[in-house]
Formats: sequence, structure tokens, C-alpha cells
Amino acid sequence: MKKGLWALSATALFVMSTPVQAKQQICVFDLLGKAGESYKLIEEWKLASKTWQGDVELIPYQDEEKAEKDFDAGKCDGVYMTSMRARKYNKFAGSVDAVGAVTSNAIAQKAITYVLDKRNQHRLTATMNGEKFEVAGIIQVGLAYIFVRDKKIDTIEKAKGKKFAYLHYDQAQKAIVESIDLVAVPSDISDFVKKFNSGQVDVIAAPAYAYKPLEISKGLANGALFNFPVVNITGDLIIRPAQFPSGFGTQSRQWFVNKLPSNFAMVQRLEAGMNAKKITLTNEDKTRYQKMLRDGRMNLTKQGVYDASMMNVLKRARCTVERTNFECTLSGE
Repeated sequence: MKKGLWALSATALFVMSTPVQAKQQICVFDLLGKAGESYKLIEEWKLASKTWQGDVELIPYQDEEKAEKDFDAGKCDGVYMTSMRARKYNKFAGSVDAVGAVTSNAIAQKAITYVLDKRNQHRLTATMNGEKFEVAGIIQVGLAYIFVRDKKIDTIEKAKGKKFAYLHYDQAQKAIVESIDLVAVPSDISDFVKKFNSGQVDVIAAPAYAYKPLEISKGLANGALFNFPVVNITGDLIIRPAQFPSGFGTQSRQWFVNKLPSNFAMVQRLEAGMNAKKITLTNEDKTRYQKMLRDGRMNLTKQGVYDASMMNVLKRARCTVERTNFECTLSGE
């Protein structure tokens, strides 16, 4: 009897002293909340993560700033947000959205594949204020196009002096906007289209992902979009690796690479649904604008805004897809 009681007590003590890993909570930003395509992809990732010993719980946010603050406060073990906003956690991955660096979906897919490659594993973990963060995945949101309220603004020169709503937390956008003599109006994801539709600003940049949900067409009665992408929008999944099983980040990144074909199919479907009047640039103007954005991007890299290694990765992606591009024989990135 005594032996039985001793065994029972020992078992109880072992159970009490064995740490039980809590669920890993992920703050997930999507403009459309649970109805958004990015959120749905993260839901698929959540299911897949069980095979890597993850026990993930998702917390949806439609306010990106709130998701960031809750992650910083330790309320979440991971966060999904735009790469521009996630740049502070990992400058390398956060520079994948550098202005003018990705000009087609083919280049975007090649770039994300390169970034998540195992050879870049050491670049995808960084320390900030003594805390380690890891990039566990990247999602393509879409190429951002310029929308103007007045279709007569069909060149950059005609846009001078016009008001442009930029995302206030991305100083790169502000610098580029001001470099081409537009008036930079600080905005957020939650209000930049409202400012456009109400006439508070004349110009915005947005991907197809935002076109219908944010009703950009309301500001285009006399407007149009430039059929020329100025920036590629992606989302980064950032985690605190200490809260996840060993090797979790590596398996997670490979999962996102495997999902890229379906991710890009979704983006192309959304782009096909944009029914706005288009301003098609001449090849000469496209090259001229690419050179302007390249100069601005290189200056921002010198200032430390963008990561130089990422600029090299993005150039390699561009010149792999478009081998005759003017910059492929140039140095500097």
C-alpha cells in the first residue's frame, strides 16, 4: 500500500514539475480581418504548424498599429503585418518592399523565393533591444499602383505639387514622394483611401488587394491608375523563436515558399478584377521612372533605411527575369 502511495505521489510531482508549453499566440493583421486572403493563408499555416509541434492560436486585427503594439507588449508570440512596418524587427526582410525594386509578379515571386532560401537563414534572425526575432514567412499582398483623382495627371511632372497620402511609419515613402516634388501627407492603412476618396489628397499608391474592400473606385470618377507598379507590398510573419519548438522557423519558411504559386494566383485574380481606367506609360517613361526610383532607393540604402544585402537580392531577381533591363550591367546595388 505504501509503495502504491509513493508511486502515485511521485507521478503527481513529476506532472506538476513538467512545464506545459502554452499556445503560441499570433497577432494577425488583415484589412478585412478574418475574411481577408492573408488571414485565410495564415489559418492554413496554423494547421500545418501542428506537424512542426506548434500549437498556434490566431488573434485577428484590422488595426495594424494595434497588432504591433500588442506584439511589442508581449501579448503575442508572433505577428503578421506589412513588411514595411515589420522592418524594425528585421531590416533584411523588411527591405523586400523597397520602392521600385519589384516591377512584376514574376520578379516578386523570384525575390521572395530567394529571400526565404536556407542560405539566407542567418539574415532572417535579428536582435532588437536584447530580444531575438525571426522571420517565419513572407506573403505576397500585391504590386502597388499609383491612383490619381484626375486622369489629366498622366506623368510625374504633372503631379508636382499634388498631395500624396503616404504611410507615416515608412520614411522611405516620404523621401521618395518629396524627391519628385509631391506634398507628402502622413496617413495610415486605415485612412489613406478615405483621404483620397474625399479629395483630401490627389494621389495614392495601393495594391489590388485594397481596391474593392476600400472602394478606391469612389475616388476615380474622373481619375485613373498608372499601369506601372511603384512598390511591391508583402507581409512578414515575425516570431519570438524562443516561444516555438526548435527548427520551427525553418519549416515555416519552407511552407510559405511552397504556397507561393497559389498565393500569386490569388493576387493575379484580384488584379484582374480592377476595372479602373488605366494610364499606360510609354517604354521610355517606364525606364525614366525606374531610373528615378533606383536613384532614390540607392540613396535610402546609403542612409541606412534599406538593407544593402536585400538590394542585391532584389536586383538579382529583376535581372534573372528581365535580363535586358538597363540596370543589369550597372553596379551600385
